[in-house]
Amino acid sequence: MLIVEKYHTFNTLISFTTHNIQNILQAYSNMEYRKLGKTGFKVSVITLGGCGPGFVSQEIADEAVKLALDYGINMLDIAPSYGEAETRLKPWIEKYRNKFFIAEKTTKRTKEEAWKELQQSLERTAADYFDSYQFHAVGTREELETILGKGGAMEAFSEAKETGIIKNIGITGHSNIEIFIEALERFDFDTVLLPVNVSAMTDPHPHNDFRPLLQIAKEKDIGIVAIKSVLKRRWVDDNRNYNTWYEPLDEPEMVSKAISYTLSQEGVTTIPLPCDVRLWKEVLDAGNKYTKMSQDEQKEFIDLAREYGNNPLFPISETNK
Repeated sequence: MLIVEKYHTFNTLISFTTHNIQNILQAYSNMEYRKLGKTGFKVSVITLGGCGPGFVSQEIADEAVKLALDYGINMLDIAPSYGEAETRLKPWIEKYRNKFFIAEKTTKRTKEEAWKELQQSLERTAADYFDSYQFHAVGTREELETILGKGGAMEAFSEAKETGIIKNIGITGHSNIEIFIEALERFDFDTVLLPVNVSAMTDPHPHNDFRPLLQIAKEKDIGIVAIKSVLKRRWVDDNRNYNTWYEPLDEPEMVSKAISYTLSQEGVTTIPLPCDVRLWKEVLDAGNKYTKMSQDEQKEFIDLAREYGNNPLFPISETNK
């Protein structure tokens, strides 16, 4: 009996110590929290991007998630297309579901397909609901028509929201800001995920100029999730040393400036961590010490990025093929 009591006392002490270590780490974190538009949820300015854990082992994923949580991260960005992201994050969701704002995605465009994938994602993540469910990677007007038309995925989203399986409806994309603007005119979305980065401003174009959309989002109180903040350019050769489909910035000073630039854009709420967990520490540090850039500082950084070789992802030009 005495041995059992000592065993339980030891386990309690370990649990207590672990809990306090995490609290101490978070106490030293300066992570800022912002309201995610009309969702009303205050999320960390850096989001845990599920793409990173989705393409590594459970052990490496767990280490990366622990790191993010130590910085005070409270939002998860997940998609079935992110490898094993849903199953890698499942243990953490089971343990901390009430602490997370979970944003899930689907690339399905019809009602039947979207319902099926939604149910699969709920099961794979062990989440009883998603705080936001998003139409993922919408890039054409034809896709938008299918989603919003009769028998489209929006019908599944609307029914799921009525039953409480999802709380908010969002849209995401990578290549054409103009499609987003049209989408916001046709439906009252709660969140939008899109590229907001300094590289876009080295050569602004209606496809990549995020400023008009941010203005609309501000007027409609739409939460903005800004992806690819540490984008440098498209890969220019086959020597790809990171698991990202673009060449990322990885020098601490440039990463810090890039994160500050994106978070300084009015309306931006949070930035998902990149798809390679090896970049996470630099991005988390940058988010933790973020200070708002003045307009002059932003202009100076755009000039610096242009000299550094940054180019927009879209539209594709001769300089960034």
